[in-house]
Amino acid sequence: GNQEAGEMGLAAVPGRQAAFRQDVSAAVQYARAVGCPRIHLMAGRVPLGADRATVADEMETTFIENLRYAADLLAQEDMIGLVEPINNRITDPRYFLNTPHQAAAILKKVGRPNLKVQLDLFHCQIMDGNLSRNLETYFPLIGHIQIAQVPGRHEPDSPGELNFPYIFELLESLGYSGYVGCEYAPKGDTLEGLGWLRSYWESRGLQHGGTSKAAE
Repeated sequence: GNQEAGEMGLAAVPGRQAAFRQDVSAAVQYARAVGCPRIHLMAGRVPLGADRATVADEMETTFIENLRYAADLLAQEDMIGLVEPINNRITDPRYFLNTPHQAAAILKKVGRPNLKVQLDLFHCQIMDGNLSRNLETYFPLIGHIQIAQVPGRHEPDSPGELNFPYIFELLESLGYSGYVGCEYAPKGDTLEGLGWLRSYWESRGLQHGGTSKAAE
């Protein structure tokens, strides 16, 4: 969509289906070029001035239609489409997709195996909390994990509500083998902002890069 015009994706926005299809085709070309197997299909915002409850059914119908189209296109490339619930309490009051429960219900209706949830624990904590149970419940649907401390959206070891060493161990116990995206605003530069990871590896008896010292 057009961010300058206030758009945050188009997948659930009625009347923008043609633009969504063009954007997905372009995204596939970029993803193919850089070897990226996953594409975030952003739902978009409730139209300005509209009542969320009034337009919810139409937006969900549009979302389902567009997700099926995108999933079928991505399947030809052996790619996965991701949908991300974004909290509407702090980050974006008008974003259509807000909770993992809503995402799971929509993906069930869509019925395409190459669509998954991009679960950002920052948004999930703000909307629902109960992270352990949500990770366990929705784990089969999770295609990507993102992290940030709550409420400041900084590094995992910054002051906040979430116990990330516990969460990382839970993800390991569930068998998560994908990437964990650092979706936060670092307090310093990039390297400084990854200092927490070095400390975490050392606390687990690992070398920088996640390799076991015992294996070395």
